[in-house]
Amino acid sequence: MKQKIDVTGMTCSACAAHVEKAVKKLPGTKEANVNLMQNKLLIDYDPKVTSEQDISSAIEAAGYGVKKEVQTADTENQFAKQAKQEKRKLWISVILLIVLMYISMGSMVGLPLPSFLDGLHNAITFAMVQSLLTLVILSMHFHYFKNGFKALIHRAPTMDSLIALGSSAALLYGIYAIIMMGQGLANQDMHMVHTYHMDLYFESAAMIVTLISVGKYLETRSKGRTNDAIQKLMDLTPKTAFVQKGDQVIEVSIEDVQKDDILIVKTGASIPVDGKIIEGSGTLDEALITGESIPVEKHEADKVIGGTILVSGYIKMQALSVGEDTTIAKIIQLVEDANASKAPIAKLADKVSAVFVPIVIVIATIATITWLALGYDLSFSLSIGIAVLIISCPCALGLATPTAIMVATGKGAQLGILFKNAESLEQVGKMDTIVLDKTGTLTKGKPEVTDVVSENEMHLYAVAYALEHRSEHPLAKAIINYTKDKDIEAIPIEQFEQIAGQGIKASSETNTYFAGNAKMMEVNQIQIDAYQQVASQFANEGKTVLYFAENNQVIGLIALADVLKDSSVEAIAAIKQLGKEVVLLTGDNKQTAAAISKKANIDTVIAEVLPQDKEEYVRKLQAQGKQVAMVGDGINDAPALARADVGIAIGAGTEIAMESADVVLMHSDLMDVATSIQLSKATIRNIKQNLFWAFFYNAIGIPLAAGLFYPTFQLKLNPMFGSAAMSLSSLFVVSNALRLRFFKPTYTSTSSQQHEVHTETIEIDKKKGGLPMNKVIHINGMMCANCERHVNNALNALDGVEAKVDLANNLANVTLSKDVDDATLTKAVTDAGYEVTSIEG
Repeated sequence: MKQKIDVTGMTCSACAAHVEKAVKKLPGTKEANVNLMQNKLLIDYDPKVTSEQDISSAIEAAGYGVKKEVQTADTENQFAKQAKQEKRKLWISVILLIVLMYISMGSMVGLPLPSFLDGLHNAITFAMVQSLLTLVILSMHFHYFKNGFKALIHRAPTMDSLIALGSSAALLYGIYAIIMMGQGLANQDMHMVHTYHMDLYFESAAMIVTLISVGKYLETRSKGRTNDAIQKLMDLTPKTAFVQKGDQVIEVSIEDVQKDDILIVKTGASIPVDGKIIEGSGTLDEALITGESIPVEKHEADKVIGGTILVSGYIKMQALSVGEDTTIAKIIQLVEDANASKAPIAKLADKVSAVFVPIVIVIATIATITWLALGYDLSFSLSIGIAVLIISCPCALGLATPTAIMVATGKGAQLGILFKNAESLEQVGKMDTIVLDKTGTLTKGKPEVTDVVSENEMHLYAVAYALEHRSEHPLAKAIINYTKDKDIEAIPIEQFEQIAGQGIKASSETNTYFAGNAKMMEVNQIQIDAYQQVASQFANEGKTVLYFAENNQVIGLIALADVLKDSSVEAIAAIKQLGKEVVLLTGDNKQTAAAISKKANIDTVIAEVLPQDKEEYVRKLQAQGKQVAMVGDGINDAPALARADVGIAIGAGTEIAMESADVVLMHSDLMDVATSIQLSKATIRNIKQNLFWAFFYNAIGIPLAAGLFYPTFQLKLNPMFGSAAMSLSSLFVVSNALRLRFFKPTYTSTSSQQHEVHTETIEIDKKKGGLPMNKVIHINGMMCANCERHVNNALNALDGVEAKVDLANNLANVTLSKDVDDATLTKAVTDAGYEVTSIEG
């Protein structure tokens, strides 16, 4: 059982390590990871062996708290709320600190002091006012002392322990100085009064917690920014839904929507949950889920995703997935789980942090004793110890990895790349071999018409439509989609027969029609010699050829194929440029696989393999010492996805993909593989920079604070400067990690671009024996897929015109089998409501 628990009192990586260590000791605990950025513990445990109360008790015994909070509909960022509270306290602390600094150090720069504070005879008043201001400031930041000393009692010192020890030492020394000044005044020993009058450390104690709080405030603000991607996803989900109950439609909270409820969605509203349309139709904006910028038309029986927007139309839908089962909820869960998990590189920081704090306390103690033994006074020696404690706070070390991981996973979510855990984010960039499935990954996953060969194209379309619209075969659907917008005359069909392994036979009052493979033509003694050469060529290209005949005479053929996605060729080139080896691994036949790999420029092809064979091939690559990433659709590729070092599911968040893969590409675009590799490399580079500066800072800061350079260079670190340096180091690390928010891949997804499938039509004209003429019409005013369809229909309605409209480039490619002048073409486009700027050819 996996569960998230809000833990209070954690401030650094040492705290996180102590909580993890405490809960891992519990029986039945399989895994425990603390997300310091979100103050959450993600624990996987056996509820039969360990209870929630046992976990809470273990956390509390380690010196931390468990927050039990009731979830509400308020989605305001918790870090933003925390930042407001911190800001309020900080302003008060800063104002009081300015007054304190003026009193303690104003006279050193010639500033006047009130008469009751001026002079040695007012030394006690001078010190007491400072102590009162300091106590007010320290009380506002009491949590440092509460958490710090509590951790010391549990023998698990943390960053707060260092702050508490350093501030307390400065405060106690100030109180000791007041006592000594009192004795000096009583004995009229003005030399003693003067000595301790200038040696108060109240301002150091106040400055330490204030400066650290400045860093904490900036850190909290930064944490809030890293959650933007999750917050935007959460905001997509509407708060209410309209549910049909009998004859009534009532508005209910989204939490009250149940599976199989009938929901009503009107124009402009968001789809409440995942489901399917049972009545009506509409156009939906799915950009934030699929990356598709152009709205998609949805009809009865089509599935819809919660959070998408109904741009136009009216639908009645059945709820299929609600609550945590919706696509958005799963995306949010994946991002949060990735943040809560640890990348392998984070283990280095964890190991160092676990022993770092105790060592620092020992160093501070030894340094103080050593300087006292060398004959220096208590004030000097104590300032050395305090400086060591403050400069050594491992904030930067603790923030180095989780901050970068959180920013990167959030950025990935914005780009439509979901990392299941931090380890997969790190590992993707290290892969040297990318294995690709073909169907649905490299190709579109469904057949489309690619070539048409006919003596009379429009008649072929009419026959093909009449026969295929009665069939449920995928090839039939592809032909229907291709021919439905053609201006064809309906052919009445009376008898219809599907012949297994051959095709379709149908008849009308006067004619008999055939649609099928070469075997059907042979069985029915239909000669196909005139088409065999071109059919053989198409077969070599991995295409499926269907012949169409009327009354024992071939009228043409249509070639179909599962074509490459628009971005596949560019994506393969991009992956290769990143230094990765690309392998095509498919269950399809060798001929088709070879044709596809040639178009996509893939050198290594393994074809005709079963799902278990794919897993075996991945295993063999790993045995050769290769780091393998498997890219598939998450269904038949599940064994290989699980076996690979990193499994990448390409397919808009399907359930199986999320379960079997380490990374999910929501845009179904292979180009995102290259983007994920680049993001991984950028993240690891960022983490290494953070760790370097965190270690470098401590390596320089501790010797300086301990006074090693004082005998030779007279260099000594004041505790106030130490606390400022500590805060700046944390700010530097967080700011460096936040640079990942501006990550821009060199290769970007092209899923939002619309391209018409390139099809080649060969017109056989026995009378002319010539080739068709091609023209390019440049058009202004097309804005969407509907515009594209209008122009397409207008041009194809002209006799002798075959047009393919390219919305992305605002043009139409026209093939003319007859002499059609430019004025006729221009008029057709103009009548459709658009402007022709020029015609080429």
